[in-house]
Amino acid sequence: MANDRVTLAHGAGGKVSQELMEQVILPAYGNPVLNTLHDGALVKMSGEVAFTTDSYVVQPLFFAGGNIGKLAICGTVNDLAMTGAVPRYISVGMIIEEGFPIKDLQTIVTTMRKMADEAGVVIATGDTKVVEKGKADGIFINTAGIGDKIPGTDISPEKVKTGMKVILSGFIGDHAAAIMAGRHNINLPASVQTDCAPLNKMTKAMLEAAPDIAVLRDPTRGGVAAVLNEIAAASHCGILIDEDEIPIHPEVQGVCDMLGFDPLYLANEGKCVAFVPAESAEKVLKAMRTSPYGQDARVIGEVTAEAPGTVGLRTAIGGIRVVDMPLGNIVPRIC
Repeated sequence: MANDRVTLAHGAGGKVSQELMEQVILPAYGNPVLNTLHDGALVKMSGEVAFTTDSYVVQPLFFAGGNIGKLAICGTVNDLAMTGAVPRYISVGMIIEEGFPIKDLQTIVTTMRKMADEAGVVIATGDTKVVEKGKADGIFINTAGIGDKIPGTDISPEKVKTGMKVILSGFIGDHAAAIMAGRHNINLPASVQTDCAPLNKMTKAMLEAAPDIAVLRDPTRGGVAAVLNEIAAASHCGILIDEDEIPIHPEVQGVCDMLGFDPLYLANEGKCVAFVPAESAEKVLKAMRTSPYGQDARVIGEVTAEAPGTVGLRTAIGGIRVVDMPLGNIVPRIC
């Protein structure tokens, strides 16, 4: 391209806009549906449809193991997957600040295509706007997604009952730790990276193994603590989890100790919490472990009749402490 940075002309709809589309956007995630470059897309769906949308404003834009584009695709894919759906199509809207490096934009859109391919979704339509320098923080991305609901599933907190097992797909807090490290120039081992990943193939395997799964949730903002409190309140049940069963990388625990955070409240972008009938728990764990993103899945607790609406943590020394709902956004702009 003639320019190595985004200019206002790139958002004006003329020849320069066309060059951005032809030289940056379409090479990254062009496909027969998108290539028509119509104002909308005609897509094929069947049965009950799941629909979601989200916006991404993370800082820094690039962090250990990912970037804002990876978050945008995986976040929308996962939101659909947690409803018991198979994601099919995604839209991408980008608001880009004047002066943004073209090479960084190419990296972001290439990552988005890679994640879409892994998830098996089509980027079907989109929009790009350019705003004056200082009017945005580099780039903001909005995505919306639609998918087919998996027949026979019924994901709802109302389905959560006493005796159900609480399953977590793996180590928590990695994403927030990676963001904090990038934001505050904290030197962490290379092993500490975002856990951002598309979970739809894993959740589909879980639901095929056990259609009676009551709830699937991805513990993003507010972390595992927020998800468990939301489900406890909605189901009018108590939830008791075991501290010894919650997987946390030592490096992440070290960051938490240094900054005064509790890993239960840290955001994740590639984890799943499932509420499963006790008799289905082993089948679900087996299905999760067939996925690279569920290798460390384990039962971390159960639903109880005691203390409805409350989440308790059985500590390593045998006591029980209440895990409250987070009061605010502990680590802002993590997605």
